[in-house]
Amino acid sequence: MNFTDQLFPETVVPVLVPLPSERPYSYAVPEGMEVVPGSIVQVPLGPRQVAGVVWDAPTDPVDAKKLKPITHVFDCPPLDERMRRFIDWVADYTLSPPGLVVRMALRAPAAFDPEPWIEGIEATGAEPDRITSARRRVIAAAEDAPVWSKSGLAHAAGVSASVVDGLMRQGVFRTVRLPPPPVVAEPDTAYGRATLSSDQTAAAQQLVATVERSGFSATLLEGATGSGKTEVYFEAIAAALDRGQQVLILLPEIALTQSFIDRFHARFGAPPAEWHSDVPPRRRESVWRQVAEGRVKIVAGARSSLFLPFKDLGLVVIDEEHDPAYKQEDRTFYHARDMAVVRASIGEFPIVLASATPSIETRVNALSGRYGHVRLTTRHGDAALPDLSLVDMRRHPPGRGRFVSPVLTTAITETVARGEQALLFLNRRGYAPLTLCRVCGHRFQCHNCSTWLVDHRLRGVLQCHHCGFSTPRPEACPECGTLDHLVACGPGVERIAEEIVEGFPDARTIVLSSDIAGGPRRLRRELEAVADGEADIVIGTQLVAKGHHFPKMTLVGAIDADLGLTNGDPRAAERTFQLLHQVTGRAGRTGLRSHGLIQTFQPEHPVMQALVAADPESFYDSEIDERRRAALPPFGRLAAIIVSANTRSEAEAHARDIRRAAPETDEIEMLGPAEAPLAVVRGRHRFRLLVEATRRAPIQTYLRDTLLHAARPRGSVQVQIDMDPQSFL
Repeated sequence: MNFTDQLFPETVVPVLVPLPSERPYSYAVPEGMEVVPGSIVQVPLGPRQVAGVVWDAPTDPVDAKKLKPITHVFDCPPLDERMRRFIDWVADYTLSPPGLVVRMALRAPAAFDPEPWIEGIEATGAEPDRITSARRRVIAAAEDAPVWSKSGLAHAAGVSASVVDGLMRQGVFRTVRLPPPPVVAEPDTAYGRATLSSDQTAAAQQLVATVERSGFSATLLEGATGSGKTEVYFEAIAAALDRGQQVLILLPEIALTQSFIDRFHARFGAPPAEWHSDVPPRRRESVWRQVAEGRVKIVAGARSSLFLPFKDLGLVVIDEEHDPAYKQEDRTFYHARDMAVVRASIGEFPIVLASATPSIETRVNALSGRYGHVRLTTRHGDAALPDLSLVDMRRHPPGRGRFVSPVLTTAITETVARGEQALLFLNRRGYAPLTLCRVCGHRFQCHNCSTWLVDHRLRGVLQCHHCGFSTPRPEACPECGTLDHLVACGPGVERIAEEIVEGFPDARTIVLSSDIAGGPRRLRRELEAVADGEADIVIGTQLVAKGHHFPKMTLVGAIDADLGLTNGDPRAAERTFQLLHQVTGRAGRTGLRSHGLIQTFQPEHPVMQALVAADPESFYDSEIDERRRAALPPFGRLAAIIVSANTRSEAEAHARDIRRAAPETDEIEMLGPAEAPLAVVRGRHRFRLLVEATRRAPIQTYLRDTLLHAARPRGSVQVQIDMDPQSFL
């Protein structure tokens, strides 16, 4: 049966509910009720009433009288055919239940009903029986607009609301109903158009051309940090808005800072609608509804904004497209970058992927001609990239119990003396990653996970960064009872800050980390303070690498640059290169001479050599060649099967059963099972299997057949499929 967006003549329709259901359920359509594919409805499910979506799927041949009826059709724009195809595609590709995918599109159930109208007032032309100065001010202020809210008019006239009430009783004003206000003002594409360099103008023209051609295209916008990529893709956004279309800007949530919102506001005269975890529920509901109605023209959001029900989406921009935060690893495992390309393809509109350090997958797509490739080769204005140097920690070790080398310490001294800012980067939160007892060797481990507890000295707790478990930092060892013999091993940003404060007591030092006290709002204020020059030395984790503009920053020091190279992740070199390139790019963005110092015990490593040589091409060439020879993505395909259970034996037994059920094929190989590097997370024991396949192999079919012939999970056993895994923990 092939449904179109016309009224269903059937009395039985399929409804996809936001639960782990593999297919829609059949419901009866009561007489007089009208639904179309995509209608958001309320249906009974067991003892509950749940929201669902009328779907494009054949229903089982069953008498409508034997089915439960739909109880309500929400007064809401239906999910259009392209959105439904996208949801089906994501479910099929990721091997996720379609119900869990549609759940991501129904994130704001309170928005399914129309927003309530608000009460306003308008002038009737009548005159009051007595005029006072206050009344005169109200009547004069009312002439500035045809309709007002009562409180707004009182505020504009500088009077109390009782003055307006008195005029209403005398018929000078009457009540009218006003539509709900927009969550953001309409963007003005001509408002703050920047003066672009010739390099930027050429790049912008190429992106604008993709918008004006219509149809699907994917374009990599590559440029050094500070080259003005944002201003360039703003021109493509303006072109889409001028065509009356909606635009989605995807950013890593950590990069959704006030500075980006301010830059957008300065260009378009209004901020974008925001969609991320820090947006209050009421605001999210308004954004969802107004996106569906087409009233919100542009959204800047984290990965979940990809599932917003846009009425007429005409362009997607993925900023920092290389960022691993675009991969969701909970419930439905998906990569927002890749799924955004799919959404653009289904919707037949262009997508722009922007990065100073593109992912290997995107770089290969651009080199092969599958994606367009637009480059910005120089920094904007007079700014130059920082001079990068390696600090060989074998030749220039720090003092005992310290982690900043003498070379970097000297550079910090000179930078602060010039009134400029220094940034010290360490991608490790807290004070220390491990605490142990000097006497008995006891190590503090999480009760729920097979990980060490991180010492957060500022908050006085030991915390697990995987499950959130925390405990006060004790004075005595819980194993042997010895007092004052607990020692912190290794550095975190708090420990580096302690060392810097001791060495530079007169400098204004600030720590930037995602677990900063006060949450995202405090973090935004701190970032603004750094941008305003209110700090001399900044110590930060990877969040400082995300597109921030610090005008006085002229020195960046990477404390433990080898940290990302020590695991077995096949993307370790790529991620280390990207992170160090991005963080050193925070320096010298306003034309001041800048320097980056990278502390390393492996100065001969290809990643380090490519960085200091300012030769990203050599890194990409060698990394792409290694991936090709190893048949790793994008030249091969990977999938992970993660089996977890309350006991180790249950998880291992089921993982082995899956391995036995795997069919034999020349194009696909299943490896494992092996205990996961993080063997226990949140009290659940974990085993992993890795599936390696050729690029064209039907890996989804292989996985479905394997799971079909394996025993069904029993007891506490859970099985999760991770297509294109980014993490191997």
